[in-house]
Amino acid sequence: MPLELFLDLHSQPCRSVFMFAKKNSIPFEFKKIDLAAGQQYGEEFGKISILRKVPVMRDGEFILTESIAILNYLAEKFRTPDHWYPADLQKRACVNEYLAWQHSAMRAHGSKVFWFRAMVPLITGAEVPKEKMDSAMEDLNASLKLFEEKFLQDRSFIIGDQISLADLVALVEVMQPVGTGVDVFKDRPKLTAWSDRVKKEMGIALFDEAHDVIMNVHHLPQTFQENGMLEFLKPRIQKMFN
Repeated sequence: MPLELFLDLHSQPCRSVFMFAKKNSIPFEFKKIDLAAGQQYGEEFGKISILRKVPVMRDGEFILTESIAILNYLAEKFRTPDHWYPADLQKRACVNEYLAWQHSAMRAHGSKVFWFRAMVPLITGAEVPKEKMDSAMEDLNASLKLFEEKFLQDRSFIIGDQISLADLVALVEVMQPVGTGVDVFKDRPKLTAWSDRVKKEMGIALFDEAHDVIMNVHHLPQTFQENGMLEFLKPRIQKMFN
């Protein structure tokens, strides 16, 4: 049985797994789980992952969830070039440091901006209150500043002169609010230059393939409406603002 990856490329962790596997010529079968259609709540997917989240990897009888665990597994099983997840103790520690930090910073804040700008108005029919939107943007900007000052500094990539898993995971998170029209690169030449280097290393065609859906989120309203997800999500979203 070929390795299977259950993905929805609207999800930034899914994009990182997808791009890493494609870049390193890791053979896999793409199993699309349409989050907007609610397929993660279906009976069949529930048999694969009780967490009902993507990405999920199935390698024979072995099932693994969580994108960072999947990336590490793929790097080690397929013996990808060392720069992705270095054998050197301190370089690997620096990759792990970023991957541990980003969950509650870049990912949390970029995702919130994405939801506030793209998803909440779609689901509720109303804009997010200005003070909440401003607060979300402040958090995102603070994370981007920390990323530049702490993790990037004056290096080409997070751990030095070569790309690593940390850079890939960082870039997909940065692109999430970009998909809603936020120009995170404005007045950030260091971030812009780093982003261009990561895209070049990954390959522009692969980057564009992975990010096509997130850069065209305007199609989501129809998908949500057709599958009854608007009514399912509306009370959950409204609870956020009560």
